[in-house]
Amino acid sequence: MLPTIGLFIPCYIDTFYPHVGAATLEVLEKLGQNVTYPSEQTCCGQPMANSGSEHSGVATYKHFVRHFKDFDYIVTPSGSCAYHVKNHYDILEQTADVQKVRKSIYELSEFITDVLQTGVPCRFPHKVGIHYSCHGLRGLKLASASELVEKRYSKVRRLLEKAEGIEIVELDRTDECCGFGGTFSIFEPDISVKMGRDRIADHERHDAEFITAVDMSCLMHLDGIIRRQKKQTKVKHIAEILNSH
Repeated sequence: MLPTIGLFIPCYIDTFYPHVGAATLEVLEKLGQNVTYPSEQTCCGQPMANSGSEHSGVATYKHFVRHFKDFDYIVTPSGSCAYHVKNHYDILEQTADVQKVRKSIYELSEFITDVLQTGVPCRFPHKVGIHYSCHGLRGLKLASASELVEKRYSKVRRLLEKAEGIEIVELDRTDECCGFGGTFSIFEPDISVKMGRDRIADHERHDAEFITAVDMSCLMHLDGIIRRQKKQTKVKHIAEILNSH
């Protein structure tokens, strides 16, 4: 019997990029998984915690646990949301349900590589640069961090390399922050935009047609700068690439 998977779609994807949520579902179904979308789900509570009001998010945390506790796995197309549930739900009483939810949540690429231990058949004949979001990289350990002396690896790259026709470009600064940082981009917009411009310029220097990431929030930030500056580079969530034909 297949394990049950609860699909968690973050607020900003649900609101602005529903096609990324649909692509995530289709990728999991393409891999033969038993996926359910709990219709009563809301936010994981990360925005409140990022703004210094974590106690205001407790009701949201409990709501999340209530609607996802019965699944074997929880999968989300967001490294930051997965990391938040894993590491910041410690503010709750650590009941069996809370502990299960914290242990069971996975970012999409992490779930495919670590749990399913497979790849995704797809075709994407383009030059692609990988942006490693901070939570995914240093929180979930989806890739090795450049400041550490450790064996180089990347779960994200391993998945993308299986796409037919893809060319992954090598960047000068492989894992630099894009400057989004949730509410950081609101309270420090000038610094945030400068950091985003630097990330885009690195991809441009290496002729990347697309920038991909596991977090649509980072890509949303970069895409806003790209659009305002009328650049040619495009952004695409990894779920969209894995779902391409």
